[in-house]
Amino acid sequence: MHYQKWKYSKFLFNKKHKFSRDYILKCLPSDLLIDSYRTISKWKGYSPTPLLNLNKLNKELNLNNIFYKDESKRFHLKSFKALGGAYAVEKISKLGKKITVSSATAGNHGKSVAWGASRLKLKCKIFVSQYVSQTRINEIEKFGAHVIRVKGSYEDSLIECQKQSKKNNWKIVQDVSTNNYKYIPQLTMAGYSIMVKEISKQTNQYITHIFLQAGVGGLAAGVVAGVAKYFKRIPKIIIVEPDRADCVLQSIRINKLKKIRIKKESIMGGMSCNEMSLVPWQILKRASNCCVSISDKNVAKTLAGLKDKKFSKSSIVGGECATPGVIALIGICNDIKVRKLINLDEKSNILVIGCEGNADVKLYKQLLSNGRK
Repeated sequence: MHYQKWKYSKFLFNKKHKFSRDYILKCLPSDLLIDSYRTISKWKGYSPTPLLNLNKLNKELNLNNIFYKDESKRFHLKSFKALGGAYAVEKISKLGKKITVSSATAGNHGKSVAWGASRLKLKCKIFVSQYVSQTRINEIEKFGAHVIRVKGSYEDSLIECQKQSKKNNWKIVQDVSTNNYKYIPQLTMAGYSIMVKEISKQTNQYITHIFLQAGVGGLAAGVVAGVAKYFKRIPKIIIVEPDRADCVLQSIRINKLKKIRIKKESIMGGMSCNEMSLVPWQILKRASNCCVSISDKNVAKTLAGLKDKKFSKSSIVGGECATPGVIALIGICNDIKVRKLINLDEKSNILVIGCEGNADVKLYKQLLSNGRK
């Protein structure tokens, strides 16, 4: 593959960067991280997901290692989200009564909540926007959840979920935190930190840079908290977003939470969010070194490259939201000035999160075909 012309859209260096373990583990308490691993590691079917090496790509880019955390193998849900929503459902189920759980989702989070509810025989209501594919809805419904489609965007589905949950006394299990809603999102993010716990045991290499995709910021914040808890040395944190939904970049630019307007949905649907979640904002506004936005242009090519062993000796099934770290890394490596600014060189050990497999089978096949053209 030829990557020389691959570019990122925007780059922002975070002037307010200050990585503090104590501060991060105050935003996302250490005891939650410990409990999430203790709980989830006992679940039937649990095993650490593979940490692969994109050894062909690192030679092309003149880097030491590019590690790829392959979350397509996470339980049978094909996504890192299996660690979050299902864990939160288990924790709140201990309230001692039969509850109905609800959630708004772009796909993978709702599937995790539905799976968690089915494990505990709880009723479940999942709200999705008009942009969520029928394939993803079918995946959620197979766990017995009732799926309600809402006209409009993800934000519209979240508003409807909140409205109906209040009316019916359902317990919302959301990964979006606000001033009045922190604990359950903290539980989901604590679940995500398990990936870092696993990585700390899978390699003894010093990870120098982590490229983290962000929608509302839950994955990125969970991984950063895991870094604060489990890594001895602190890597540079690079946040990657679709250029159509770069709410983290725009918020960090003005040092204030900013709600943006999405004019057109990204193919990276799970990252197409117009506003950051509160706890991730509190963490990422300090912990992130820089932010990068990318277009949809190279998503299909990257997805196909992973599958067809262009990047690695392994054939990797990575969905559309698993591609941003690779795309941003290549784009930055093609910009000599920015590459030097963030110290990417032949000694660098990069981590990217392959956050999902072919969670939407129909879309995956379509993108794979397009990427091979």
